[in-house]
Amino acid sequence: MKNQEIAKIFTNLATYLYMDDVPFKPQAYERAAMALESLSTDIQDIYKKEGLRGLEAITGIGKGIALRIEEYVKTGKIGDYEEYRKKIPVNLEELTSVEGIGPKMVRDLWKLLKIRDLKDLEKAAKAGKIQRLPNFGEKTEQNILESIAFVKRSHGRWLLGGIYSHVEELIALLKSSGLVKEAVAAGSVRRMRETVGDMDLLVTTKKPKEVIDYFLSRVPSEKLWGRGPTKVSLRTSQGFDIDVRVLQEDVFGAGLQYFTGSKEHNVKLRTHAAQLGFKVSEYGVFKGKKRIACKTEEDVYKVLGMPYIEPELREDQGEIEAALGHKLPRLIPYDSLKGDLQVQTDWTDGKNSILEMAKAAQKHGLEYIAITDHTKDLAMTGGADEKKLFRQMAEIDKVQKKIPGITILKGAEVNIRKDGTLDITDEVLSRLDVVGASVHSSFKMTEKDMTERIVRAMRNPHVDILFHPTGRSMPKRDAYDLDMEVVIDEAKKTDTILEINAQPRRLDLKDVHIRKVKEAGVKMIIDSDAHSIEHFKFLRYGIAQARRGWAEAKDIVNTQPLEKCLKLFKNRG
Repeated sequence: MKNQEIAKIFTNLATYLYMDDVPFKPQAYERAAMALESLSTDIQDIYKKEGLRGLEAITGIGKGIALRIEEYVKTGKIGDYEEYRKKIPVNLEELTSVEGIGPKMVRDLWKLLKIRDLKDLEKAAKAGKIQRLPNFGEKTEQNILESIAFVKRSHGRWLLGGIYSHVEELIALLKSSGLVKEAVAAGSVRRMRETVGDMDLLVTTKKPKEVIDYFLSRVPSEKLWGRGPTKVSLRTSQGFDIDVRVLQEDVFGAGLQYFTGSKEHNVKLRTHAAQLGFKVSEYGVFKGKKRIACKTEEDVYKVLGMPYIEPELREDQGEIEAALGHKLPRLIPYDSLKGDLQVQTDWTDGKNSILEMAKAAQKHGLEYIAITDHTKDLAMTGGADEKKLFRQMAEIDKVQKKIPGITILKGAEVNIRKDGTLDITDEVLSRLDVVGASVHSSFKMTEKDMTERIVRAMRNPHVDILFHPTGRSMPKRDAYDLDMEVVIDEAKKTDTILEINAQPRRLDLKDVHIRKVKEAGVKMIIDSDAHSIEHFKFLRYGIAQARRGWAEAKDIVNTQPLEKCLKLFKNRG
């Protein structure tokens, strides 16, 4: 699919246009990029079948942008973009991955210091050159160095949500060949880690050479790392590494267990097996030279005296001990959510109307949603003041009559100010069905001050949910300093629900925090943070994160029907 390639170009083109102070166009390209990133159909197929008319029918794609998509499909390039790349030859992805570096800064850094990439930026910052530039200063330079360190820690890894669709495409490609019986992903993708270093694809086939030839002929690559009779390793044209391995059918379970990992889980499993007199490898479980379990993963775990351990738990975080003690959690199923209580619309920075979002949620199998557009402190999103919220409430009532099969709740994502107060009055908050609160600025506060800020917001009797509690945005920004033990304790005292934000750049709460929240008996909610009709699919990443944190359906409020869910909110029980 070309969707991601074109989306990347449009994102960069928007950055170049911001540099040149071009009005309106940058936002249009950003909307188009977001539309393409979340589009489930190959843009090439749409163009081949429906031409420009089909492209313009996509939400967020206008005539001018449709013409540029056509240009790329036909030539592999977009003229406007190539001209900018020659004019300002910088690595936009690297530079804008640094928190605080926006288009105008990239322009100035290039113009004044000829900084092209992350390496140049770090060198200049360490030499004290950036603080001497107009509009930068010593504090900005220090923040840049801290952000570079975070970016470098994340280097070489892909967001799960950015790579998962590619995995699904490649699995479908292998299955469509007619040459394989089984084709599955292993490794960190199967464990649903929030970031992924590379892909491991496992197949069973009687024709390994033909499968490898087929794969190489259909997957564009920039580098072939190696090829053997049962394995091929390459780097795709999108830049991620893939290993495709052919396993024998009769040992597929043992191989899947081994290549799923994690390394730490497998070491602990092999140690336990040795204590029982067994040896475990990718070829099976052996007693001496006799192979006794290998066809399924369930067989491998059963012979070692434990039930099947779900892939998301295999991180050596006590799962083997829990399995041996028959104390594994019953993880929340992937199809268990009945509602989504953080949904943005075109009333602020979302891309679709209330009705369109409700219809999309209904198609996704949801029974209820809450419209939670931003509030007035976020002026750049068109955030709602009290009067606008009342207008939106009235509009929701009108829309509800048009789509009776799903309940649309009236909500808001209110801003937590630096002192912990909210940007909407209590009087208006009391009129909403759902109130979520979140931090959107002043991320550099001390742990003590940030914790006090958030605790004060949680003590507001109208705040039902703390949205994306730690504020991280991968791979750009780490979580702000926050005492999660205090926040969890306050959530228990105030009946505040803590969100697991499923947006792939957030996945906030982290799995380690989710487990602590569960152990404390504090309720959680999984929300998509949808800004487009395509974003409800993010919910699976939030569920995966919950599973990695050992969460069960009973821990997540939106696994419940609406009436039961709302009874868990403040002042509604």
